[in-house]
Amino acid sequence: MMRVLHVYSGNLYGGIESFLVSLARESARSPSDTVHEFALCFEGRLADELRAANQMVHSLGAARVGRPWTVWTARRALGAVLKAGGYDAAICHAAWPQALFGPVVRSAGVPLVFFQHDALMGTHWLERWASVTSPELVLANSHYTARSLVNVYPRAQYRVRHPLAPQAARVPESSERNLLRADFGASDDDVVIIHASRMQEWKGHRLLLEALGRMREARGWRLWMVGGAQREEEVRYLDGLVAQSKALGLEGRVRFLGQRSDVPRLMRAADLHCQPNTSPEPFGLAFIEALQAGLPVVTTALGGPLEIVDATCGKLVAPDAGALSSALLRLVVDAEARRRLGAAGPARAAMLCGAESFLRGLDEDLRTVVAGAAS
Repeated sequence: MMRVLHVYSGNLYGGIESFLVSLARESARSPSDTVHEFALCFEGRLADELRAANQMVHSLGAARVGRPWTVWTARRALGAVLKAGGYDAAICHAAWPQALFGPVVRSAGVPLVFFQHDALMGTHWLERWASVTSPELVLANSHYTARSLVNVYPRAQYRVRHPLAPQAARVPESSERNLLRADFGASDDDVVIIHASRMQEWKGHRLLLEALGRMREARGWRLWMVGGAQREEEVRYLDGLVAQSKALGLEGRVRFLGQRSDVPRLMRAADLHCQPNTSPEPFGLAFIEALQAGLPVVTTALGGPLEIVDATCGKLVAPDAGALSSALLRLVVDAEARRRLGAAGPARAAMLCGAESFLRGLDEDLRTVVAGAAS
């Protein structure tokens, strides 16, 4: 049996958190003899969902860099967990846990793996801090992020592992789907566009609203924006989006649904997915969820989504309101194109982010690290 400890912050909820929950759920169903446990600094939705999946969650305490004593306390807590646990490897997810806790893992004599969820520029103080402790292996979530690894760990060994996706939601009965759509103001004849992400400006909410503003005269479309503000700046950003929607005359056609735990279910009730990033996305699990749901995907040709979306399942456009509006309008009026592109999605998602292949690959990577540490 191999025991692995995943180290993370846990205070917010987005792509990394969704990935960790999927890992917990799918590994529990897997016949593998690898045991995954989790060490988090903060209680919240992530910790709750991991425990609901019957996974061990170790609480390290709320570590804040601006309060050094909280970091020391969390480090001591992690050291105690590592000493008692007999772990074969520890994985730090993202630069913040790597910076704070990589040295603790190294001091405990446990092989250290860094899961790279973001592009690394090497200029941020947190990345420079993380660079002090080199891991035995880096697992990059896309080829796009892997290309930036040289900025922080120029000599590190790495593998690209597209993250496993959440389990696909069941296909709802027609009546159930219609009721859900009606709850959010959409009829059976409407084409529902869905955008589901953190409230971060680079996720393209403003660009999408601007593009839809050019489609005001086109009938039969609705927009569901899924995602709640988790930080003060996100509250201000969300307020700005609501104001923009009103100014564009879209108030009756755009619904802000807030933070939701049933995104795959909402995807199944929609007709088209659009998250037009204005900066490169490291990978983009939301796109995989959309493909699983059989939705055609429209996004910008930037970063990780270039590894996800191709002409068989969606449209890649420039980060420009005119280009985006044209692509969306074509799909809104062409039901056959939506059906054709959507039909290719589930197979594409399974090929890129299937749980079985991910878990098998992760096991292989970790056993290689463990064997190297023992030799």
